[in-house]
Amino acid sequence: MSCCDETTARVPETDVSRRSVFKGAALVASVVPAARSTSAEAQGQQIKLAYCSQLLCGVPYEVARSAGHFVYTRGGNAAMQALIGSAVDYAATALDVALQAYANVGADIRRFAVTGRLPLFAVVTAPRTGSQIQSMKDLEGRTVAISGLGNADHSLTLYLLKQAGADAQKVKFATMGVNLLEALRQGQIDAGVVQEPALTLLRRAGARVLMNAMDLEDATRHLGGAFEFMGLAVRTKEIERRRPEMVALAGALGDALKALRAMSGDQLAAALPKEMTTGLNLKEFGETIAQHRDSLYPDRVNIDLDAAKRVEQSLIAGGLMKPGASMAGLHDTSIAGG
Repeated sequence: MSCCDETTARVPETDVSRRSVFKGAALVASVVPAARSTSAEAQGQQIKLAYCSQLLCGVPYEVARSAGHFVYTRGGNAAMQALIGSAVDYAATALDVALQAYANVGADIRRFAVTGRLPLFAVVTAPRTGSQIQSMKDLEGRTVAISGLGNADHSLTLYLLKQAGADAQKVKFATMGVNLLEALRQGQIDAGVVQEPALTLLRRAGARVLMNAMDLEDATRHLGGAFEFMGLAVRTKEIERRRPEMVALAGALGDALKALRAMSGDQLAAALPKEMTTGLNLKEFGETIAQHRDSLYPDRVNIDLDAAKRVEQSLIAGGLMKPGASMAGLHDTSIAGG
């Protein structure tokens, strides 16, 4: 399971149409250019697209959807399972999910557009251990919380430990799902891999950030550059039939990526579905998105094969890809270019 997965692999069957977009979407719709006439919805159809349910994953998709480009269901590995099982037309997932399905399981899929160029994680200490743990190497002999063994956050941490010359065998991993905030804040664990808004809250509490993969400069320093994350996959056998739709979808997401760079924090937060933001301080979260957007989201959907290769190397380092497996053939650059 990917760190961005929901606890269930069930994909909701009810679609959300353009006429029933979430409150606040109208505010965002005016920022994004109108849907192309070749889009599926303009032809009286709907596109079923499943995506990772982590909040920052969905920003480009929600900005595009609020302009009426497509509908969606949520899930992470669940999204990939839904694609393979023909329950949805497209799956937007982290590359590690697509790569493991393709290389390890033999899923006949192709990835054709990218909407995220960095992982949505940061490795942080608990506030109480911030003065003691100052580098990835210092995690030896410590307990590090992750969402689950084999997840993207686990493989990334193993890769970072290797890059730092640390012995991963000396690190104890505690699997705690994605809600690590309180365990870290209360000092129940030494360090953890967190997302937003947990990162911001832990920083305020005095935690030390060992590596923030959501910051392009930090990612370049530790990972060598962009590290492909969110992107769209389709069943290979349907590419030719869906090609005009895929081009329109890639175009809509490209429009959204450009538009979100000019949107206010309030507009960005308003683009997200209400049920995904319940309990959050929307103003603060909107400011967080605005803070990270230039690093997290590319300004176009074209595939960066060098960034994808770094992900492949991290999975190999973490033992999450079968020996001899590779991503060769996974990416289709004919839709958006490479």
